[in-house]
Amino acid sequence: MALTSERTERSGTSKRSTPTVGRGAIAALWDSTVGKKAAMAVSGAVLLGYLVFHMIGNLKIFFGPADMNGYAAWLRTIGQPFLGHEWFLWIARLVLLAAVLVHGTAAYQLSRRDLRARPTGYQHRRARSSYATRTMRWGGVILALFIVWHILDLTTLTVNPKAEPGHPYENVVASFHTWYSGVVYCLAMLALGLHVRHGFWSAAQTLGLNNPRRDRALKAGANLLAFALTAGFLSVPIAVMTGAVK
Repeated sequence: MALTSERTERSGTSKRSTPTVGRGAIAALWDSTVGKKAAMAVSGAVLLGYLVFHMIGNLKIFFGPADMNGYAAWLRTIGQPFLGHEWFLWIARLVLLAAVLVHGTAAYQLSRRDLRARPTGYQHRRARSSYATRTMRWGGVILALFIVWHILDLTTLTVNPKAEPGHPYENVVASFHTWYSGVVYCLAMLALGLHVRHGFWSAAQTLGLNNPRRDRALKAGANLLAFALTAGFLSVPIAVMTGAVK
Protein backbone atom coordinates (compact mmCIF):
# COMPACT_ATOMS: atom_id res chain seq x y z
CA MET A 1 0.00 0.00 0.00
CA ALA A 2 2.78 2.37 0.91
CA LEU A 3 4.59 1.59 -2.34
CA THR A 4 1.42 2.12 -4.35
CA SER A 5 0.69 5.36 -2.55
CA GLU A 6 4.24 6.58 -3.12
CA ARG A 7 4.01 5.80 -6.86
CA THR A 8 0.65 7.53 -7.07
CA GLU A 9 2.03 10.58 -5.31
CA ARG A 10 5.05 10.70 -7.62
CA SER A 11 2.84 10.22 -10.66
CA GLY A 12 0.52 13.00 -9.53
CA THR A 13 3.44 15.31 -8.88
CA SER A 14 4.84 14.61 -12.33
CA LYS A 15 1.48 15.33 -13.97
CA ARG A 16 1.04 18.52 -12.01
CA SER A 17 4.52 19.76 -12.89
CA THR A 18 4.16 19.26 -16.65
CA PRO A 19 2.53 22.68 -17.37
CA THR A 20 5.22 24.38 -15.27
CA VAL A 21 7.95 22.62 -17.23
CA GLY A 22 6.26 23.69 -20.48
CA ARG A 23 6.04 27.30 -19.37
CA GLY A 24 9.63 27.18 -18.19
CA ALA A 25 10.82 25.84 -21.55
CA ILE A 26 8.98 28.60 -23.41
CA ALA A 27 10.40 31.24 -21.05
CA ALA A 28 13.91 29.81 -21.46
CA LEU A 29 13.54 29.80 -25.25
CA TRP A 30 12.33 33.41 -25.25
CA ASP A 31 15.19 34.44 -22.96
CA SER A 32 17.79 32.99 -25.32
CA THR A 33 19.24 34.94 -28.24
CA VAL A 34 18.30 32.15 -30.64
CA GLY A 35 14.72 32.15 -29.33
CA LYS A 36 14.35 35.91 -29.76
CA LYS A 37 15.75 35.76 -33.29
CA ALA A 38 13.37 32.92 -34.15
CA ALA A 39 10.45 34.91 -32.72
CA MET A 40 11.50 37.88 -34.85
CA ALA A 41 11.75 35.69 -37.95
CA VAL A 42 8.33 34.08 -37.50
CA SER A 43 6.54 37.32 -36.56
CA GLY A 44 8.31 39.05 -39.45
CA ALA A 45 7.03 36.39 -41.84
CA VAL A 46 3.47 37.02 -40.62
CA LEU A 47 3.88 40.77 -41.15
CA LEU A 48 5.50 40.25 -44.56
CA GLY A 49 2.57 38.11 -45.71
CA TYR A 50 0.20 40.86 -44.63
CA LEU A 51 2.23 43.49 -46.48
CA VAL A 52 2.07 41.55 -49.74
CA PHE A 53 -1.73 41.21 -49.58
CA HIS A 54 -2.13 44.79 -48.39
CA MET A 55 -0.09 46.11 -51.31
CA ILE A 56 -2.14 44.07 -53.79
CA GLY A 57 -5.32 45.48 -52.26
CA ASN A 58 -3.94 49.02 -52.48
CA LEU A 59 -3.33 48.63 -56.21
CA LYS A 60 -7.08 48.33 -56.72
CA ILE A 61 -7.15 52.11 -56.54
CA PHE A 62 -6.04 52.10 -60.21
CA PHE A 63 -9.29 50.34 -61.17
CA GLY A 64 -11.52 53.09 -59.81
CA PRO A 65 -13.71 53.82 -56.77
CA ALA A 66 -16.22 51.01 -57.33
CA ASP A 67 -13.53 48.34 -57.46
CA MET A 68 -11.59 49.52 -54.41
CA ASN A 69 -14.62 50.34 -52.29
CA GLY A 70 -16.16 47.00 -53.22
CA TYR A 71 -12.98 45.20 -52.19
CA ALA A 72 -12.99 47.02 -48.83
CA ALA A 73 -16.62 46.06 -48.28
CA TRP A 74 -15.85 42.41 -49.13
CA LEU A 75 -13.11 42.31 -46.48
CA ARG A 76 -15.75 43.06 -43.86
CA THR A 77 -17.87 40.07 -44.90
CA ILE A 78 -15.18 37.35 -45.04
CA GLY A 79 -16.30 34.27 -43.12
CA GLN A 80 -20.00 35.09 -43.09
CA PRO A 81 -22.35 33.69 -42.01
CA PHE A 82 -20.04 31.71 -39.68
CA LEU A 83 -18.29 34.94 -38.65
CA GLY A 84 -20.09 38.17 -37.91
CA HIS A 85 -19.66 41.44 -39.79
CA GLU A 86 -16.01 42.62 -39.58
CA TRP A 87 -15.02 39.70 -37.31
CA PHE A 88 -12.37 38.57 -39.78
CA LEU A 89 -10.87 42.07 -39.84
CA TRP A 90 -10.68 42.21 -36.05
CA ILE A 91 -9.11 38.75 -35.86
CA ALA A 92 -6.54 39.82 -38.44
CA ARG A 93 -5.86 43.04 -36.52
CA LEU A 94 -5.28 41.14 -33.28
CA VAL A 95 -2.90 38.72 -35.01
CA LEU A 96 -1.01 41.63 -36.58
CA LEU A 97 -0.86 43.46 -33.24
CA ALA A 98 0.58 40.36 -31.56
CA ALA A 99 3.13 39.98 -34.37
CA VAL A 100 4.17 43.64 -34.11
CA LEU A 101 4.55 43.41 -30.32
CA VAL A 102 6.60 40.20 -30.50
CA HIS A 103 8.73 41.58 -33.34
CA GLY A 104 9.36 44.93 -31.68
CA THR A 105 10.01 43.54 -28.22
CA ALA A 106 12.45 40.92 -29.48
CA ALA A 107 14.24 43.50 -31.64
CA TYR A 108 14.59 45.93 -28.73
CA GLN A 109 15.85 43.28 -26.33
CA LEU A 110 18.33 41.89 -28.85
CA SER A 111 19.59 45.39 -29.56
CA ARG A 112 20.16 46.07 -25.86
CA ARG A 113 21.85 42.71 -25.42
CA ASP A 114 24.11 43.37 -28.41
CA LEU A 115 25.17 46.78 -27.06
CA ARG A 116 26.01 45.33 -23.64
CA ALA A 117 28.02 42.46 -25.09
CA ARG A 118 30.01 44.40 -27.71
CA PRO A 119 33.62 45.23 -26.71
CA THR A 120 34.95 48.71 -27.50
CA GLY A 121 37.47 47.51 -30.08
CA TYR A 122 34.97 45.34 -31.93
CA GLN A 123 33.41 48.04 -34.10
CA HIS A 124 35.99 47.92 -36.90
CA ARG A 125 35.37 44.24 -37.56
CA ARG A 126 31.61 44.68 -37.43
CA ALA A 127 31.22 47.82 -39.56
CA ARG A 128 29.04 46.18 -42.18
CA SER A 129 26.98 44.30 -39.60
CA SER A 130 26.57 47.46 -37.53
CA TYR A 131 25.28 49.33 -40.59
CA ALA A 132 22.64 46.66 -41.16
CA THR A 133 21.73 46.68 -37.47
CA ARG A 134 21.34 50.47 -37.40
CA THR A 135 19.27 50.36 -40.58
CA MET A 136 16.95 47.77 -39.07
CA ARG A 137 16.76 49.58 -35.73
CA TRP A 138 15.94 53.05 -37.03
CA GLY A 139 13.83 51.66 -39.83
CA GLY A 140 11.77 49.84 -37.21
CA VAL A 141 11.30 53.05 -35.23
CA ILE A 142 10.21 54.96 -38.34
CA LEU A 143 7.76 52.21 -39.29
CA ALA A 144 6.31 52.05 -35.77
CA LEU A 145 5.61 55.80 -35.84
CA PHE A 146 4.20 55.51 -39.36
CA ILE A 147 1.81 52.72 -38.33
CA VAL A 148 0.30 55.05 -35.71
CA TRP A 149 -0.07 57.83 -38.29
CA HIS A 150 -1.47 55.45 -40.92
CA ILE A 151 -4.14 54.11 -38.56
CA LEU A 152 -5.18 57.64 -37.56
CA ASP A 153 -5.25 58.67 -41.21
CA LEU A 154 -6.98 55.83 -43.05
CA THR A 155 -8.51 53.56 -40.38
CA THR A 156 -9.96 55.79 -37.65
CA LEU A 157 -9.94 58.78 -40.09
CA THR A 158 -8.93 61.05 -37.20
CA VAL A 159 -6.38 63.14 -39.10
CA ASN A 160 -7.81 62.74 -42.60
CA PRO A 161 -9.04 66.19 -43.73
CA LYS A 162 -11.96 64.93 -45.86
CA ALA A 163 -12.77 61.54 -44.42
CA GLU A 164 -15.82 59.63 -45.66
CA PRO A 165 -16.49 56.47 -43.62
CA GLY A 166 -16.96 53.48 -45.89
CA HIS A 167 -15.23 55.15 -48.86
CA PRO A 168 -11.55 54.11 -48.79
CA TYR A 169 -10.89 55.26 -52.37
CA GLU A 170 -12.00 58.80 -51.59
CA ASN A 171 -10.13 58.75 -48.26
CA VAL A 172 -6.85 57.72 -49.88
CA VAL A 173 -7.19 60.44 -52.51
CA ALA A 174 -8.03 63.03 -49.85
CA SER A 175 -5.06 61.99 -47.73
CA PHE A 176 -2.47 62.16 -50.49
CA HIS A 177 -3.75 65.49 -51.75
CA THR A 178 -2.00 66.95 -48.68
CA TRP A 179 1.75 67.17 -49.33
CA TYR A 180 2.81 66.21 -45.81
CA SER A 181 0.81 62.97 -45.87
CA GLY A 182 2.38 61.98 -49.19
CA VAL A 183 5.90 62.79 -47.97
CA VAL A 184 5.42 60.86 -44.71
CA TYR A 185 4.07 57.85 -46.59
CA CYS A 186 6.85 57.84 -49.22
CA LEU A 187 9.62 58.11 -46.61
CA ALA A 188 8.04 55.30 -44.59
CA MET A 189 7.83 53.06 -47.67
CA LEU A 190 11.52 53.61 -48.43
CA ALA A 191 12.30 52.62 -44.84
CA LEU A 192 10.04 49.59 -45.29
CA GLY A 193 11.96 48.48 -48.37
CA LEU A 194 15.29 48.57 -46.53
CA HIS A 195 13.74 46.84 -43.52
CA VAL A 196 12.31 44.04 -45.65
CA ARG A 197 15.58 43.61 -47.55
CA HIS A 198 17.71 43.21 -44.42
CA GLY A 199 15.00 41.39 -42.47
CA PHE A 200 14.37 38.76 -45.15
CA TRP A 201 18.04 37.82 -45.30
CA SER A 202 18.40 37.83 -41.50
CA ALA A 203 15.30 35.65 -41.08
CA ALA A 204 16.62 33.16 -43.64
CA GLN A 205 19.84 32.86 -41.63
CA THR A 206 17.96 32.49 -38.34
CA LEU A 207 15.71 29.74 -39.70
CA GLY A 208 18.67 27.92 -41.26
CA LEU A 209 17.47 28.34 -44.84
CA ASN A 210 20.73 29.75 -46.16
CA ASN A 211 23.74 27.84 -47.42
CA PRO A 212 26.48 28.66 -49.94
CA ARG A 213 24.40 27.28 -52.82
CA ARG A 214 21.25 29.22 -51.89
CA ASP A 215 22.77 32.51 -50.70
CA ARG A 216 22.69 34.19 -54.12
CA ALA A 217 19.04 33.19 -54.70
CA LEU A 218 18.01 34.33 -51.20
CA LYS A 219 19.73 37.69 -51.61
CA ALA A 220 18.13 38.15 -55.04
CA GLY A 221 14.75 37.22 -53.54
CA ALA A 222 15.23 39.73 -50.71
CA ASN A 223 16.11 42.49 -53.20
CA LEU A 224 13.22 41.64 -55.53
CA LEU A 225 10.67 41.45 -52.71
CA ALA A 226 11.84 44.72 -51.18
CA PHE A 227 11.75 46.46 -54.56
CA ALA A 228 8.28 45.10 -55.45
CA LEU A 229 6.78 46.15 -52.11
CA THR A 230 8.39 49.58 -52.19
CA ALA A 231 7.36 50.25 -55.80
CA GLY A 232 3.85 48.93 -55.24
CA PHE A 233 3.20 51.00 -52.14
CA LEU A 234 4.84 54.15 -53.58
CA SER A 235 2.81 53.96 -56.77
CA VAL A 236 -0.39 54.95 -54.94
CA PRO A 237 0.65 58.28 -53.36
CA ILE A 238 2.68 59.21 -56.45
CA ALA A 239 -0.35 58.54 -58.67
CA VAL A 240 -2.58 60.71 -56.51
CA MET A 241 -0.03 63.53 -56.11
CA THR A 242 0.61 63.65 -59.87
CA GLY A 243 -3.08 63.59 -60.75
CA ALA A 244 -3.05 60.13 -62.39
CA VAL A 245 -5.61 59.04 -59.79
CA LYS A 246 -8.32 61.54 -58.86
